[in-house]
Amino acid sequence: MFTIGADPELFLKNQNNKLISVVGLIGGTKESPLPIGNGCAIQEDNVAAEFCIPACNNPKAFISSIQFAIQDIQSRAEDLGLTLAKLTASASFDKDQLQTRAARQFGCDPDYNAYTDKPNPRPRAEDRTLRSAGGHVHVGTTLPPRDIIKTMDLLLGVPSVLIDSDEQRRKLYGKAGCFRYKPYGVEYRTLSNFWIWDERTIDWVYHQVAESINFCEEFIKESSEEEQLLIQSCINDNNKEYATKLIDKWSIAIP
Repeated sequence: MFTIGADPELFLKNQNNKLISVVGLIGGTKESPLPIGNGCAIQEDNVAAEFCIPACNNPKAFISSIQFAIQDIQSRAEDLGLTLAKLTASASFDKDQLQTRAARQFGCDPDYNAYTDKPNPRPRAEDRTLRSAGGHVHVGTTLPPRDIIKTMDLLLGVPSVLIDSDEQRRKLYGKAGCFRYKPYGVEYRTLSNFWIWDERTIDWVYHQVAESINFCEEFIKESSEEEQLLIQSCINDNNKEYATKLIDKWSIAIP
């Protein structure tokens, strides 16, 4: 038995396709998210809009919660003459959108590397205007945190290399094994927001988490240190050749 939630981030743009910082536009903060109904809430996070959903225990609830939150942000964006920048997981913002302190502040709480159990370094990129949008997945489970994250790397992170067209976000976030400890389980932080835009990929994420729960103990026993290094390299380097080999070997489902 497990529960699943998510707190994805997304960007807004104007009619000229210019990305617009959400600072001061939609409300809500990390400390005080803005409730929007159905157990969902929104907030401003750097230049992105972020939403969170309640813990779900079936795919229908997971899909409907994500779609409800996205529609709420879309409606708020339209009221501002803006729209959602769909399928955009990273982008360089014009400097006039990065003048506020909130737009220049990266990551508050540290996240960890499941393979070393050490905190990841704070994000740095040569392009200081680069911003990214994650599709973090929260899992309620009693399985060992680092084991379930490694399994999710195989079943979610590896196929994302083929599915997610963005290759810039990992200059800031989303390395292999990136997670946070949570009282209820874990927050898997490797995925971008690529999967939130289509019901098919939302459903895929749900079922890959379910498979990770079922397969975790077996995978940890069967996988060698060499294979876990291959998984890390596959994700961190966006190596499609490695992804294909791992998908074939482990019969990993892709949407």
